[in-house]
This record gives sequence, structure tokens and C-alpha cells, in this order.
Amino acid sequence: MKKIVVLILLVVSAKGFAQNPNKLFGKDPIINLENFQQQRLYFGFYLGFNSYDFKIDYKTVGEDIQVKKNTGFNVGLIADLRLHEHVNLRFEPGLYYTKRDLQYPSSYFQTTPSYSDLIREVNSTNLHFPLLLKFSSLRTGNVRPYILGGVSATLNLSSNAKSIDDNYEDRFRVKSWTTNYELGFGIDIFSEYFIFSPSIRGVFGLNDELIRDNNLESPWTGNIESMKTRAVFINFSFH
Repeated sequence: MKKIVVLILLVVSAKGFAQNPNKLFGKDPIINLENFQQQRLYFGFYLGFNSYDFKIDYKTVGEDIQVKKNTGFNVGLIADLRLHEHVNLRFEPGLYYTKRDLQYPSSYFQTTPSYSDLIREVNSTNLHFPLLLKFSSLRTGNVRPYILGGVSATLNLSSNAKSIDDNYEDRFRVKSWTTNYELGFGIDIFSEYFIFSPSIRGVFGLNDELIRDNNLESPWTGNIESMKTRAVFINFSFH
């Protein structure tokens, strides 16, 4: 799937930029889509990748739980409302697939644990709803850098929040809804037919996501004070 997405991005971008590079980036480039940024409202879509992590705080000092990160996939839509010449309000709902593996130290267990006791997989299928402010610089030829930031809410469809089973039945549980703040930057590149916009963004969870086991002394959740999402998104937008 990742290879297919990369191939699509390369083909679409190459087609859009299949012109003399000087027309895009030269000393006197031809200005593409000159009036596009004057639109009050426009729409687009994005594809991309993510890397999710957890920031874990503990009740007592000891060995840390290791979080093994995996590269996930993003797809979503963009609605952009122009507020000012250099300020836009963006809504970017999307579907984010990701996976994190928690590796527990054996010292957390009173008896010798099995390998399955030491590993917990946290699979997530997230519906992500960010509301962002985009601050753009002056356009230089066909290039316009920007920064953006805002807040978001995430619904994890794979959270197991409603399950009565816990880690003693190999069921790791997190809350369905979480809130975050986001900061990032990117660049708009104006081609003849569309705007290609690569960006990178950091996501920082605001609330504790962990649902504790029924046993307060559980080796999997007993020593965790809070567990919050940290993530990096790399998105490729088209509009």
C-alpha cells in the first residue's frame, strides 16, 4: 500500500510539473494560478504517512516501557476558508491507520512472564478532526511557505474502550476520544493545474488515554500515571 501511494504521488506531481523548471522556479517564472489564493473557499485532499508514539509518565521511578513505532497511512479531505490575505482556516478530516507496540520490562512482573505478557499491540484506526490556522508568507514566484497550528479531536475506532476484558485477557484498552494540539509547516508549490503542498506536523495529546485494568496492581497499567499520544504526520496535499 505504501509503495502504491508513493507511486501515485510521484506520477501526479510529475505530470503537474512536467514543464520547464525555469517556469516554476527561475528568475522570471510564469505565475501559475495567480488568482487561486484569492478564492474565499476551496477544497482538496491529502495522502501521507504517520508515526505515532506515546509519552508515558510513571507513578514511581523504574524501567521505562519501550514504544516501538510503525509507519502508518493517512488519507483525508481539506476545506480551506480564506480569512485574510495571509491567514486561512482549515478543516482536514481524515482516516489514519497506525500501530504501536509496547514492550514491558520483565521487572514489572512478580513471576517470570511469558513473551506474550511482555508485548502489547496497540492498533489504531483513527478518525482525525483537526481545525487549523494556516499563516502563509508572501508568494515568491510559484512558491509560498507557511506555518500552521491548531487543535484536533481523534476518535479511535479500535480503542477497545467498551470491552470488559483487560490485559489479563490480552486486551489493551485506551479511550475512544482524545484531544490534541498540532504545530507544523509546509510549502505551497503552484503548478499549471493545481497546488502541490507537502507538509510536516507534530501532534501532541492533551489528555490521558489509558484505561486501567480492573486490578489496581496490574503490571501493565498499575504504575502508569498518564499515557498521551505523540505523533508526526507527513502529508502531501493537492488542491
